Amino acid sequence: MRIRHSISAAVGALALTAVLATPAHAATGDFSYKFIGLNGKPYPATLHNPSSGACLVIPEAADPGASEPAFAPHNDTDEIAVVFTEPDCTGAFWILRPHGAPATDRLKLRSVVFLR
Repeated sequence: MRIRHSISAAVGALALTAVLATPAHAATGDFSYKFIGLNGKPYPATLHNPSSGACLVIPEAADPGASEPAFAPHNDTDEIAVVFTEPDCTGAFWILRPHGAPATDRLKLRSVVFLR
């Protein structure tokens, strides 16, 4: 019984090491969203070929005390986008499919991570 647990733990550690050792890459395509400018008007923004596997904070919505969240994300990349309601990929989250349809203005975000 202990041998089976030891083997399972070793295989799990090896798989985790392989995932963490993969080189950094970027999602191919565009991730767009809207944000509210200083004048109170909505503006579009786009991340071109965003980094994959790292949390990206939306610059126009980074400070919850000073800015509104971004909204209406559209994932037109080749990877899954996980959008979060708070900076640093925290808070509630939603998963957006690769090359999916644009989300509604009701979907708010402050950070995003792209996953293969």
